[in-house]
Amino acid sequence: MAALIRLLRRFVRAQSGAELIEFALTLPLMLLVVLGMIEFGFLFQQYEVVTNAAREGARIAVLPTYSPTAAAAEANVKTRINQYLSAGGLDSSSSVTTICGGGGGCPGNWQFIPETIVAGTPGLCVSVFPVTVQYLHPVPFLGGIIRYFGLTFGTVTLKATARMRNEVPASSC
Repeated sequence: MAALIRLLRRFVRAQSGAELIEFALTLPLMLLVVLGMIEFGFLFQQYEVVTNAAREGARIAVLPTYSPTAAAAEANVKTRINQYLSAGGLDSSSSVTTICGGGGGCPGNWQFIPETIVAGTPGLCVSVFPVTVQYLHPVPFLGGIIRYFGLTFGTVTLKATARMRNEVPASSC
């Protein structure tokens, strides 16, 4: 009986395997942190692509000789935004593009010729063309981990708006 008690005391005091248990307890937390950082990196990269796509669309909208009509201008802006999103590695079917004219909100019927705001410089009309691009970013890494806990993590909407001024001579106002 004394030998059995000595054997049990030796197993209780033994430290072998403690590192393995500590590793097993901390691995899920460390994995969650690392995958969260990777997910944030993808999210930030896609946000930069969406922001630049909005800038490209606004730049196309203010070019005076790029499109002869409002419908052609809107089509050219949306085409350029979709080209930029595709070149950036994003699925352009997951994006929504809104093009507005004037200084206010987006009207129901988009007008390419916005309200004219007379600038402080005489003989110069300034028009502002805001272009908004929204992109639905799926969350594959963290969404997959959260599903194990019975929760769902949908998508994150990335939204960027770019405004560019169109300065035209007063005779064009």
